[in-house]
Amino acid sequence: MRFALRFDFRNPDFAGTSMADRYAAALDMAEWADRLGCSSVAVSEHHGSPDGYLPSPIQLLAAMAARTTDVRFMIAALIAPFHDPLRLAEDMIVLDNLSRGRADLIVAGGYVREEFAMFGIPMKERASRVSEAVATLKAAFTGEPFEYRGRTVRITPPPFRPGGPAVLLGGSSEPAARRAARIADGFIPSLPEIWEFYRDEVQKLGRPDPGPSPISRNRVVALAEDPEKGWEQMAPFFLHETNAYGLWRSQDDLAGPYRTTADADRLRATGQYRVVTPGQLVEELRASPSPYVQFHPLCGGIPMELAWSSLRLFEREVLPAFT
Repeated sequence: MRFALRFDFRNPDFAGTSMADRYAAALDMAEWADRLGCSSVAVSEHHGSPDGYLPSPIQLLAAMAARTTDVRFMIAALIAPFHDPLRLAEDMIVLDNLSRGRADLIVAGGYVREEFAMFGIPMKERASRVSEAVATLKAAFTGEPFEYRGRTVRITPPPFRPGGPAVLLGGSSEPAARRAARIADGFIPSLPEIWEFYRDEVQKLGRPDPGPSPISRNRVVALAEDPEKGWEQMAPFFLHETNAYGLWRSQDDLAGPYRTTADADRLRATGQYRVVTPGQLVEELRASPSPYVQFHPLCGGIPMELAWSSLRLFEREVLPAFT
C-alpha cells in the first residue's frame, strides 16, 4: 500500500492560523510521512491569491528536502510563464542537489487571468513560454553549454541526478496533451480523459503505448473516528477549496474537477470530499488491486490540529493493516 501527501497552503482568514505556523506544520508532516515510507509529497503554485496560496514551491521543497531522506517530491504544477527559464533551471538544480535527486516537476501554462495581469504576461504566450521553459530545463540539466535566445550559456553546478529532474507537462486540453508527447518526459492531465490525446500522440510519434491514465478523478479523503463530526468540522474548508478553484476555472469555463457551491450537503453528495473511519479506508484499500491514498491534510485551510488527527489515525489504524 502506498500513500502520498499534497499541499497548496490555502489559508483563508476564517482558518485563524498564521502562514508561518502552516508552513512549519507541513515540514513536520513531510518528516513524519518520510519516516512512515511515504511515496511522494507534492506542492502547487499560484500567485496573488487572497488566501495565500503557495507562490514559491521550489523554496518550500528545499526546506522539506532538508528534513527528509527518502520521500520523493513533485511540483504539481509550476507555472512556466511566470519564471525566467535560466533562473528556473538554476533553482531546480540546487533543489536537485539538496534533495539528492528526489525532486521532479510538472510544468504548466497557467489559467488564472489575475496572475497574468500581475506579471504583465499575455495569456496568448502561454504555449510558447511553456515550450521554451521545457527546452531550457532539459538542455540545462545536461550540464553542457547550449543555445539560449541567440547566445551560448551553461548552467552550473550540474544536477545531482544525471540528466536532472524529470520535466513533465500538466494540462487540461488536447493541445497541452499533444505538446507533452512531443517535448516533455511525461504528462499529468487535470482530468483522466485528457490522457487519451497524449497516448494517441505518443504512438503517432512511434513510441510505445504509455498505457492508461496515471491519475483517477481528484478526491480528497480525511479520517475521523466519527465521520459526521469530522465532516462538520472540515466541510467549511472543503467548501473554500472547491469554490476558490471553481471561481478561477469559471473565468473561461475551463474543464476541471472543481465547481463552486455554497451547500456543504451538495458537495458531500458528489463524493469529491470524504471523511471516513480508518476501518472504512482499510476496506477500500484492500479492495483495490493497487492500494494507494493521497492525503491533502491542510486542505482549504484545515487547522493543523485537525489535520494531524486525521494523519495520526492513518498511522495508528490504517498502516498496520498493510504491514
